[in-house]
Amino acid sequence: MRSRFLRGAGKRNRAEEKKPKARSAASEGETRLAPDPFTAVLPALAALGAIASIATINWIAQERTPDRARSKRKAGTALRDLETCCLGLQEIFRRFQRNPKLFAGEGAPASSPLKFGVHGPRVGTDQARVFHQLINDVASMLVLASQNAFDVMSAVEDGEINAPEELFFGFGEQQERLNKLIQARATLKASVDTGAEVALRLTELVRELKKHRPEEGRNEKSGR
Repeated sequence: MRSRFLRGAGKRNRAEEKKPKARSAASEGETRLAPDPFTAVLPALAALGAIASIATINWIAQERTPDRARSKRKAGTALRDLETCCLGLQEIFRRFQRNPKLFAGEGAPASSPLKFGVHGPRVGTDQARVFHQLINDVASMLVLASQNAFDVMSAVEDGEINAPEELFFGFGEQQERLNKLIQARATLKASVDTGAEVALRLTELVRELKKHRPEEGRNEKSGR
């Protein structure tokens, strides 16, 4: 009885060996080398830097002269769109963190210093699609963040936003955090994690900035 069982087990093992193994998600021949991960992370950090540059307007703003044209966009619109950019950047950095093989946390590139020339990992079709979608979103966000930050800074100079110095110091602190990443040549993982924190803090600062429009104050009084 026992010998029959063993003979049966041997046959099953041999049959299993003959069965083709399930294909892996992406065999070595089906993968491609992903682009340098910093080509996505650095522009995302630059978008944060554009928003953090609001700090400088506190020290170099000039009084509006009669011949200077007022911005075409209302301060409220620019602030609302800038807040949307901050939320978009939060999501971008979360997506970086959710894809550690591509952007942070896994493999040698994660510990590489801040520089171009860091080779990306080998990825399959799905991961390549994720990479290119993120590149597209980052590029769009960089343009929008720069434009909206410019319009908000113009509104500050034109007196449409009258925020206390402490609020601008907050933007300056986030600007300094980004500067330290560059100065220290931070690793890819550190750059992504810090970027996520800065995006969250900038969102809070922009929301606070929305409370310091003289027009908003008048509306609140009239509504009482």
